[in-house]
Amino acid sequence: MIRLLQIEFIKLWNNRASKILIVSYFVLLCCIALISVIKFPFGKGILLADLGIFNFPYIWHFNTFIAAFFKLFLAIVIVSMMANEYSNKTIKQNLIDGLSKKEFVLSKFLTVSIFSLVSTIFVFIVSLILGLKYSDYNEISIIFSDLEFLLAFFVKLLGFFSFCLFLGIFVKKSAFALGFLVLWLIFEQFMYGILGWKFTSWETAQSIKNVFPMESMQNLIKEPSRRLDAVQELGNQIGTNLSYDYHVHWYQILIVLVWTMVFVYASYALLEKRDL
Repeated sequence: MIRLLQIEFIKLWNNRASKILIVSYFVLLCCIALISVIKFPFGKGILLADLGIFNFPYIWHFNTFIAAFFKLFLAIVIVSMMANEYSNKTIKQNLIDGLSKKEFVLSKFLTVSIFSLVSTIFVFIVSLILGLKYSDYNEISIIFSDLEFLLAFFVKLLGFFSFCLFLGIFVKKSAFALGFLVLWLIFEQFMYGILGWKFTSWETAQSIKNVFPMESMQNLIKEPSRRLDAVQELGNQIGTNLSYDYHVHWYQILIVLVWTMVFVYASYALLEKRDL
């Protein structure tokens, strides 16, 4: 297993574009801290940090939601990684050197797993530092509550990167693979619209849509702004109920894990049938 990871990271490290994208990704994760200095021009100015976005345990929800937007950088690395295997014929050379197709797919999956794990640990460290600096609540029990958002973040990245891995093997070209990803997002919305309009109720259509791969990943970490006390108070003042279910549910994680297994197996099955 370590040997497979070594092979993959040597390939990535020798690719200048991949190095730039990976470094840029983690730099952007650090830039979450810059949100604390954004100031609204009301009165003498209101810092975003003063609104409680870095309070424990809310920070775990907020930072994982924001950090998930940056996953596209690693998605580009993953599809490019597969495109380079075909264009440079390294995949064929690896198989000639004794690497089985199963081991080849496993090496790619281990790579995306490491990306997901390191990203999660990185977000945990950044969030912990910001929380210790800005949070109004520093009790241990509060600091380490709601950590399920970190688990959801890890599973979300793992599922998304596994999908990108499958697209990289399926399409072979990085630009087309990313284009296919966009088309799939549109397809899920299109299917939701058709189901709700022609075949069933909108509630049932939404339930079906929640099982689609991209939608199920998005549902793991819901938009957090309505959870803020300031937003809740504003809603109460205007007579609007802004309460919603923001928790991470076990069945949501299970759905994404099932899709992850489907994508990895489909990658192997596709590679097994393909003449390289």
